[in-house]
Amino acid sequence: MLKTPLTEALGCRVPVIQTAMGWIATPQLVAATSNAGAFGFLAAAVMSPKETAEEIAKLRDMTPHPFGVNFHSFQPGAAEIVEIILANKDRVRAVSFGRGPDAKMIGRFKDAGILCIPTVGAVKHAQKMAELGCDMVTVQGGEGGGHTGSVPTTVLLPQVLDAVKIPVVAAGGFADGRGLAAALAYGACGIAMGTRFMMTSDSPVPTGPKSAYVKAGTGDIIVSTKVDGIPQRMILNPLLKRIEGSGKTAMWARAIEAGLEMKRQTGMGWGDVLRTAKGMTSHGEMPLAQAMMAAAAPMMIQRAVVSGDAENGLMATGMVAGRLTDLPSCQQLVDSIMAEAEVRLSALTVYKA
Repeated sequence: MLKTPLTEALGCRVPVIQTAMGWIATPQLVAATSNAGAFGFLAAAVMSPKETAEEIAKLRDMTPHPFGVNFHSFQPGAAEIVEIILANKDRVRAVSFGRGPDAKMIGRFKDAGILCIPTVGAVKHAQKMAELGCDMVTVQGGEGGGHTGSVPTTVLLPQVLDAVKIPVVAAGGFADGRGLAAALAYGACGIAMGTRFMMTSDSPVPTGPKSAYVKAGTGDIIVSTKVDGIPQRMILNPLLKRIEGSGKTAMWARAIEAGLEMKRQTGMGWGDVLRTAKGMTSHGEMPLAQAMMAAAAPMMIQRAVVSGDAENGLMATGMVAGRLTDLPSCQQLVDSIMAEAEVRLSALTVYKA
């Protein structure tokens, strides 16, 4: 046991959170995480209300431990998903979100005994979440996977710790007990990890993409702005290389390719694809070809982590994947993190010059 404000609030055995990666943080992974002693978040941000209810029901049967649910207040059916979460307040201990609920919705969660733990990438956003009444905040530095900022965790974490009074969870670049010990030394109450939990034997990601993650070195991981106009950290696989190398003409070819994938997965016609893309250009900030890429980006990620196409799908990742070379079970991972953290924390307290 390593008690911190995180373990006491969430009812988990170790101060480690498994983040809600879309299509990856399924009941299978969340249950394995929670059963191992950490705290898992279900990725409902990519689910419909019906899917959310079904997946929560599955998860309830797969673990006796409390768990979290991630959602976005702007996703289709968000209001219904909130009601589903509240109806499961006996098991859902926390919610996480990026662009999050307002103070009224946060108040509803708090009244139900559900903790609000948003993920932020800037000091001002952490302060805003604290002002709205959130219970904790997860701070992700630039090393994190998917959409990311430019400030490293080692700089952003102490900034946020100095700026807010609520407990802070550190994310971005963590994978082992050394990282947990370092985060606790900074003053965080624990760590949150996505890539490390995705790279486990309990993760639902198919074998092909998992092997690609294991083989990737730090030089194979980049931040791209060409997928949806916002910086994203991903493995530089054949598809991303084509996207990165696209000029204006080639970008249209990539956009059409993305649109075809969107049609294939959703059943939309070209008119629907174009309307969706044009909706993303309403503020004049994004060319149509880029908007088509952005609209189809989730489907291109699904192509890798769900369908198993490691060459023609997009693979979001934290920088830490570049040093990970194994796929332990969640139990093995959590046990090794705790054993190593205890050694490092003991070394810090007994060392004398």
